[in-house]
This record gives sequence, C-alpha cells and structure tokens, in this order.
Amino acid sequence: MSRSCPIFDAHFHVIDPEFPLIPNQGYFPDPFTVDDYIARVKGYDLVGGAVVSGSFQGFDQTYLVSSLRRLGSGFFGVTQAPATISDEDLIELHDEGVRAVRFNLRRGGSESIENLGSMASRVYELLGWHVELYVDSRSLGELCGVIGGLPSVSIDHLGLSREGFEAVLGLVERGVKIKATGFSRVNFPIVDALKRIHEINPKSLMFGTDLPSTRAPKPYSHQDLQLIIDHFSGADLDNILYKNAQEFYGCDPKGGRDVDLNT
Repeated sequence: MSRSCPIFDAHFHVIDPEFPLIPNQGYFPDPFTVDDYIARVKGYDLVGGAVVSGSFQGFDQTYLVSSLRRLGSGFFGVTQAPATISDEDLIELHDEGVRAVRFNLRRGGSESIENLGSMASRVYELLGWHVELYVDSRSLGELCGVIGGLPSVSIDHLGLSREGFEAVLGLVERGVKIKATGFSRVNFPIVDALKRIHEINPKSLMFGTDLPSTRAPKPYSHQDLQLIIDHFSGADLDNILYKNAQEFYGCDPKGGRDVDLNT
C-alpha cells in the first residue's frame, strides 16, 4: 500500500473543548483537536478536507472558523445553521471557507427537515453551497423526491443501511454525492456498495476518514483507505480519493478560496 496517493478527507470532525459542546442523546464526545487530527493523518498526502459540524456542536460557528483558520488553504467547512441565519452571516462563513450546511436527520442538533428545501435553495443561490445529509437510508421514503430536487447535496456514510440502499442508488442517478466514510457504521458489504455507486456515477463517491469516528462501532483505520485502494485504480481511484471532493468543495463558481494542492 502506498500512502503517496493524494487524499482530500471529505469528512472529519474537530472537537475542541475550548468551544461550546452540547451533550446529544446522552453522548458527550472526547476531545479531538486540530493538532490531534494532524497527528492522526501524518504520513498521508493530504491535499485538503472538510471539517463537518456534529450534533454535539449545535449552531456554534466559533470552533469551525478557528479550525479552518488553523488548517488553512484546501480545507472547507460544513456547518449547522438555523434557518434564521442572516445572509451577512452566511457570507462571512463563506469567506472563512464554509461551503455547506448539514442536516443531521439521524442525531438531531441541526435545523429541522421542514426547512431543508428552502435552506438548500437559499444557500445554493446565494453562495453556491450544498447541503449535507446525515440520514439512515431506511428513513428516506418520501424524502427521496425532496432530496432529488435539491440543487446540490451529499449523503454521509453510504446511507448506513442495507434497507433503503436502492433509494440511495436512485439518488446517485440524480447527481447526489455519496461519502465513502464510516465503514463500520454500515450493515452491508462495503466493496459491493462502492462499486454499484461508482458504476452509476463515477463522480459521486468521496472518501473521508470520519475521524475521530464518534459513536462508530469501530474507529477509522488505515484499512478503510486500503479497501478502496485495493479495488479501484487509475482515474477512478483519483476521483474517489480527492478529485470528486475537490470539485464539490473547492471549485466554487461564485468565488472564495482555491484548493492549494501543495498544502
């Protein structure tokens, strides 16, 4: 295995106790600071990544802005924000490198699903952002029609469940991005799922470490990355490991920071 493959880590968390944290469903996370993250991915050819807000961070933006400033060019933010947030505040977050709003339909702590469509349209039209969904595919149901009509959207952790995975594939056909993350969280064969998604749309899959793997049955290990390297190669591997995500987060037609491949 070579660790020289460029990687855009499309999904990881920063948990810094210097900033507000909120227990969620009785869970309070252990610290995982920017320094912890950098140490954990030492040896990877990291070209950037996406810091994702968790349920335990609510609508706090201070940790995210601080993290992005420390990580620098090539890193972007996925925030949780209330529907009442002003355009001015969204623009300020954009200037700091935020590129998406997360709706945590599984754990809560984010804006409610009733505001998904309106907020997705608003942030896309204003700043070219996408929305990110943490959702169990078993509960997609009628949401598929709403999600398929959103201007730009990604789904975390391969959708999590075997039941409903066909609905995920249907969304892939409609251009939805899927994060190849949190492999221990899902209940179906990973490689088969990756190949089926990739066959439908080679631009869909985006690898991420999911560090520090909060509440996952098993934390991320290098074998998760190895699994992808073992089953994809060439341009397909490049797309999954960094190109798809760089395009999704970094190629912003409305401006903002550029991805620095020398990070």
